[in-house]
Amino acid sequence: MSSQFQLTAQSPSSQPSADACPLPSSGEVLADFLVRHGLLTIPQLHYARRVQGKLATPKTLLQVLQDLDYIQESKLRRALQQDRVGIRIGDLLVELGYLRQKDLQTALARQKESGGSRRLGEILVADHFIDEHKFLEVLSYQLGLKVVDLDAEELDRGLLSRAPSKLYQQYQFVPVRKENDRILVALVDPQNKEDLAMAQDLFGRDIDVGIASAKAVADWLQKYRHVCCASKVDCDEHTVIGLINKLLDEAVKEGASDIHIEPLKERLRVRFRCDGVLLQHKTLGLELAAPITSRLKVMADANITERRRHQDGRILYESPTTGKTLDLRVSFYVTIYGEKVVLRLLNQKGELLELKDIGMAPKMLDRFRYDALDLPSGVLIVTGPTGSGKTTTLYSCVNYLNNMETSIITAEDPVEYIVDGIAQCSINTEIGVTFEETLRHIVRQDPDIIILGEIRDHFSAETAIQAALTGHKVLTTFHTEDSIGGLLRLMNMEIEAFLISSTVVCVLAQRLLRQICRECAEPYILTAADMRRLGYRQADMAGASFMTGRGCPLCRFTGYRGRVGVFELLVLNEQVKDAILQRKTSYEIRRISVETSGLITLYEDGLVKASRGLISLQEVMRMLPRLGKPRGLPELYRLTGEQR
Repeated sequence: MSSQFQLTAQSPSSQPSADACPLPSSGEVLADFLVRHGLLTIPQLHYARRVQGKLATPKTLLQVLQDLDYIQESKLRRALQQDRVGIRIGDLLVELGYLRQKDLQTALARQKESGGSRRLGEILVADHFIDEHKFLEVLSYQLGLKVVDLDAEELDRGLLSRAPSKLYQQYQFVPVRKENDRILVALVDPQNKEDLAMAQDLFGRDIDVGIASAKAVADWLQKYRHVCCASKVDCDEHTVIGLINKLLDEAVKEGASDIHIEPLKERLRVRFRCDGVLLQHKTLGLELAAPITSRLKVMADANITERRRHQDGRILYESPTTGKTLDLRVSFYVTIYGEKVVLRLLNQKGELLELKDIGMAPKMLDRFRYDALDLPSGVLIVTGPTGSGKTTTLYSCVNYLNNMETSIITAEDPVEYIVDGIAQCSINTEIGVTFEETLRHIVRQDPDIIILGEIRDHFSAETAIQAALTGHKVLTTFHTEDSIGGLLRLMNMEIEAFLISSTVVCVLAQRLLRQICRECAEPYILTAADMRRLGYRQADMAGASFMTGRGCPLCRFTGYRGRVGVFELLVLNEQVKDAILQRKTSYEIRRISVETSGLITLYEDGLVKASRGLISLQEVMRMLPRLGKPRGLPELYRLTGEQR
């Protein structure tokens, strides 16, 4: 029998032989499957075929059915799990929309070049045509077997000890657990007769067969060898020091913003946050958890004996290999499996961004400069969730405003950018330098501009408002979803509406979205479902050029590299101030802002950047709040000043 990645179509026994008539296409087999399971009617199938035949851009029959809302993905998934469908794995991946036809042809050509020594699935995953987890999921539909998540399973040394690890490695399987006198065995290739026979010889003919990836099986065996040799593992201080130094250097090299060191049931997982998304970096033995945590506590001046309470600290790390100094904020969080450590990497950019380089649209940037930053007093609020780049934008404003004639003073927790020529204060509650104490003294320093790291409560909000009333310019950050939400949250902090309307100059909401990798970017054609979600007609799309990332080594095969700022600027004019005084709803304030102050929403700014090929449409839909139908792209180009 062929390997699991070279399966042939399985036709019903009643079907004529291939000599009598050709086998039906994969789309027809899948259509018959859907009709048999009651997920599709014959009239719907006929109409979908007619639509498919008229499309300028080819699509699979299933994609057409999904665009027409005839098929729901959840119901299709359940049907595939309950019954096997007789389609080759590559064709099934294409029909389900997980793989492009041209990518399948490329993979088949590479398999032919290898003389059949490489399996199709191995090529698809290794060459990053498809995610491994998605491939195994579809393969399980085809074979009627379940996917075994070895990471979630507990290592059974008794079962594994029945054979040497070299045998498991040679035949590509591992025993997982015993349930009701049957042993679950995870095979990389359940269709390989030799592998299956060896597993049955070892654990009996009545084994339960599951599917696992080759990497998961290799990691499982490595963990088994590691557990067997745990007593020999050298976890002395020098080893841990070298491991942590290497980890920090790798994080800088990868451009990570955070390092997550997480103790799980049987392993220590290390993940890096790159471009706003957590990515698996490596897995370590659980016995390294305590030495690593203790070493980081020493570096962060935390209490090394305290393991029952959460702690915070800070590390100034000078790399022995690069000579660079790294500033890290450290958090120790107590979990059921031990202390999880998260390190936030600060000061990586080294230089402040110029205001024109933060990614704001030309007309929006001009309004922000002339109608907000250049005013002599008032409160400017930069708002958004954690990790949305608020501090970077805030210091770009500081960089713009900083000159010899201006006194700028800050209160931050902690100071993330060191700027020459301004007075920066880092909050330290252990020695009594609290936020409240600092704010009481800050106005006595004769400042022109006050920078508050964050409005966190009624006291800090009231201090910002009072400072603006006395003629100071105040720049601060806030955690809200959008610009209107920033105003409403101030009201919820019991700040009077008339004070907000008379002091707040503007609210700038922002997000950071992943940028499409320039090296592997390719055109993206909007589907009918995309158009429906946007609420756009063809005329609304004039001048658009959407792109998507194919994936390459430079972007770690994610299709994304770097991030782009998306902004929503609300400048308070008289109509908006009047709406605040009347305590109108967020919907009314937003409508008035769009109509009178030229507000461009986060979603609209994201669409403009997506239409220029900077970010993907999927990122816009996934990350940005949609609070109304967006205006057409030609109108948005005019409002933002972006070139088509």
